[in-house]
Amino acid sequence: MLTLSGAIAFAQQAPAPPPEKISELIRLLDDPTIRDWLKTQQQTQAKPVESELEPGIEQWEANARSSFRQLFRAIPTVPSEFAAAAGRVRSEAASSGFMSAASSIAIVLLVSFLGEWAVRSFIRRTANESLLLKRTYMELVPLVAFILIVAAAFLSIDWPHLMHSAILFYLLAVVAFRIVASASAMALSAGSLSTFMYRRVLLFSAILLLSIATARLAQKLSVPPDTIRAASFLATIVLLGLCCEAVWRHPDPSVTPVRTRLVRTAYFVALWLLWSCGFRVLFWACLYAVALPKILPAVDRFAKAFVAARWPDQPEHSIRTVLVVRGVRAVIFAAAVAWLAVVWQYNPQNLGREISFLDTIIRGLFVSMIVLLVFDLGWSLTKALIDRKLESVRTDGPLPPEEAARRARLRTLLPIFRNGLAAVFIVVAALMVLAELGVQIGPLIAGAGIFGVAIGFGSQTLVKDVISGVLYLMDDAFRVGEYIQSGSYKGTVESFSLRSIRLRHHRGPVFTVPFGELGAVQNMSRDWAIDKFLLRVTFDADIAKAKKLVKAIGAELLEDPEVGPEIIETLKMKGVEQISEYGIELAFAFMAKPGYQSMIRRRAYTMIRQAFKENGIEFAQPTIQVGGEDKAENAAVASAIAAQKKLAEATAAAAEQ
Repeated sequence: MLTLSGAIAFAQQAPAPPPEKISELIRLLDDPTIRDWLKTQQQTQAKPVESELEPGIEQWEANARSSFRQLFRAIPTVPSEFAAAAGRVRSEAASSGFMSAASSIAIVLLVSFLGEWAVRSFIRRTANESLLLKRTYMELVPLVAFILIVAAAFLSIDWPHLMHSAILFYLLAVVAFRIVASASAMALSAGSLSTFMYRRVLLFSAILLLSIATARLAQKLSVPPDTIRAASFLATIVLLGLCCEAVWRHPDPSVTPVRTRLVRTAYFVALWLLWSCGFRVLFWACLYAVALPKILPAVDRFAKAFVAARWPDQPEHSIRTVLVVRGVRAVIFAAAVAWLAVVWQYNPQNLGREISFLDTIIRGLFVSMIVLLVFDLGWSLTKALIDRKLESVRTDGPLPPEEAARRARLRTLLPIFRNGLAAVFIVVAALMVLAELGVQIGPLIAGAGIFGVAIGFGSQTLVKDVISGVLYLMDDAFRVGEYIQSGSYKGTVESFSLRSIRLRHHRGPVFTVPFGELGAVQNMSRDWAIDKFLLRVTFDADIAKAKKLVKAIGAELLEDPEVGPEIIETLKMKGVEQISEYGIELAFAFMAKPGYQSMIRRRAYTMIRQAFKENGIEFAQPTIQVGGEDKAENAAVASAIAAQKKLAEATAAAAEQ
């Protein structure tokens, strides 16, 4: 079989032999003796090959040494080999009646740049948006025009074979450079890239893309592989020098101290070594680990700035903002994963076949990244919808009771729903990732169920709290912002969790009360509140006149701009509640919005006291009548009572002030 493979390979390079010789070869291969001899030769040749290719550090070191030896041996041949390849392209162009490839590329690019300039001039005259939007449009639209003109110019001419490859590769390199330049210019406008790094990125991209195009073209022009590797090696040294120059010539030394510069230089050298030694996947993984955390925040800042400039009336949690920001992030992640799959030479056609454990892990990692991207985008959209709804129900101002109740209920339930949904997203994503990595999640789910039952028996109080909280919410017993009282706990509801409620007392302390300990709940902020109080007047007071005065006070309270809007039914005197030993007790009542009754009652106290005092209605006080023959003693007791009365009046006046 090795002889046959060698014959086939040789036949692909040499002219085809006559048909009679091919028939003779087929006849000999059908001979059992010849086939046995070939099998014996194959086995004897395979043994030393297997011994020579035993894996180990010695074999890896020998291969690396041989590779570098061939590389350094091929470096002197780079100029001559590439000059010979360029000569072949020029010869083909001259024999076909075409101008040189460089001249053809220059003409195509000149036409494309003229078309781009025309489009850019038109946009500059018509664009009235902000600076960032104008810069974005002036980069993207001319870029699309440039790519279309380049494609049309290239496809409209039937190029010779070698010129076709040369022009195609170099035009693709120019298009890729234009894309990098446009993206860098937009990042510079958004403040995500400094001018210093902008220039280095352009220079680095130009050298890299030119090297890639030259290497691909050299393969088409039959340049020896060692020479191509040597040229690529020299290009990587130039790129490494450019990265180190950018590190050490950064214009702001305070941002990058010497220690940081040394670490970054070592990192770039390590990347270069990984690339030179052929560890392509490890190279890209290390590059992603450092580059992506820096690229993604810059892209997020640009996307948010673009959305804010393009749609200034959109809130931060709008669907459009999330789609743009997270969509750009997902595109970058997907491109990184796709490129890593290309470098790894991952074949999607192996999905239904039996593959090794390592291939299963690698495939699971690729698919898991896609799953996480989808869940991240889905969770971001869901969270944005919930946050947007919460923002809409937090508007202040007077509202109808039904609308206020609906908004309060939404403010209570939406955060709990958001937290529960986050837990569902995390669990489902984790299970899908484990399934893609080859873990059997069926037993895991069953074990989790059994473990959950055991936890339930061991934490009955926790289960009781959770279930009680669900029942309280179903009954709509309280909402965020309402003042409730349960046993010795009272305060304003601030927030919920799955097992407890946070109550803010009116004096400041915060109570965290498990739902299972609440019991009966007294809600003092629902619908309306009736406040009743009693006042005692003397026996000779004019009750009818007092009632008229209170009616006038109630009308005045309704007209008060501070307390009037909070009154549902104004202050009224219900009549005589009872006759006590010291005077007549009058009953008063009013209906107000929850939470405002104390303020209205204090205002009513002040107005009633002032009105009664001006109209001769006195408040009853305890009195003592002293009898007997000793008038001097009686007078002393009366004087003491009068002094006590004056002291009480002075104390009441000071308290009112």
